[in-house]
Amino acid sequence: MTNEPSERSRPEQLLAQVEREERRLRQGRLKVFLGYASGVGKSFQMFDEGRRRRERGEDVVVCATQAYYTPEVDSVLRQLESIPALKLGEMESIDIPAILARRPQVALIDGLAYENPPGSLNRHRWEDVEQLLDAGISVVTTLNLQYLEKLCDQVERITGKCTPCILPRGFLDRSADDIVVVDAPALESLARGGASAGGSVSLEEEHKLSQLRELALLVAAAVVDHQLENCLRSHGMGESWGVQERILVCLAPHFDATRMLESGRRNADRFNGELYVTYTKGSVSRENRQIFQQNLDLAARLGSHAEMLEGRDEVDEVLELARRKGITQIFIGDSARQSAWPRVRNNLLDRLIRSAEGIDVIVYPR
Repeated sequence: MTNEPSERSRPEQLLAQVEREERRLRQGRLKVFLGYASGVGKSFQMFDEGRRRRERGEDVVVCATQAYYTPEVDSVLRQLESIPALKLGEMESIDIPAILARRPQVALIDGLAYENPPGSLNRHRWEDVEQLLDAGISVVTTLNLQYLEKLCDQVERITGKCTPCILPRGFLDRSADDIVVVDAPALESLARGGASAGGSVSLEEEHKLSQLRELALLVAAAVVDHQLENCLRSHGMGESWGVQERILVCLAPHFDATRMLESGRRNADRFNGELYVTYTKGSVSRENRQIFQQNLDLAARLGSHAEMLEGRDEVDEVLELARRKGITQIFIGDSARQSAWPRVRNNLLDRLIRSAEGIDVIVYPR
């Protein structure tokens, strides 16, 4: 990790900020209707919003649809202009050239997490949407929770169904301007689909839907949190705000960090946050080398972001990294043994706790 004075990085930060703002002014806006279960009404809400926008005078075009709709959805679709999909063999793809030539103000795309057939301009539909946004066309789209990267495993544990992870989570964070959790009566829709004998919904199924709904609300809150961070940065403020947990685990060569790392991953996942790992540069004894490598290997398997500290004052560097990344919790191990951290261990821990204003410090004993 390279440590540079904040004054030296400031011009680069300002330039990046100006570029981001200029890009956002040129881009279209993205609105996502997020569903946590099938049948909650994402498509109807999206097309109905398109209808209302058209009535207000906006130029709205339907650019992607599903194979089957309820009569209620079909009645709304008949009121909207559509651009037919491209036929590529037995599959269909969004006709990007036709949309760009037509240049509507708003494109309605039902089903964001699709993989395009061979021969399409882009491999994934989210890349199609990105291309339209870059062209200044706003997009209103739908998305099911289970297609979000980093949530596939959690949804599979709840539902028992494995779904390919198609949509990168970073796409929502950087592109979504508005996200709406469709909170229609999912229990009724699940019952209509024959969730259990007689079409009724069991307590177990109701509990599963409740868990999925909580995940969807956290995704929506995290997108708002990301927008808030960008706003704060644009006004020169770097404080940590919002709902995301960003956990920093401080590794030491002699300390088995398995419990810290696994706990950090669980806490980060619960709030759709991030896990960071940091460690000191320096020699590692032969005795501790295996433990230290096991820590690093586990950190990598858990999908953490690792940064190495190179300065003389580890506490200052940890705090600088924590503030730069918006860390909300610091996990650190403690034991009577000495480590690559400075020898006066208790004093360092006291100093870290005293100085970590606004950040929780959790100490794990050996």
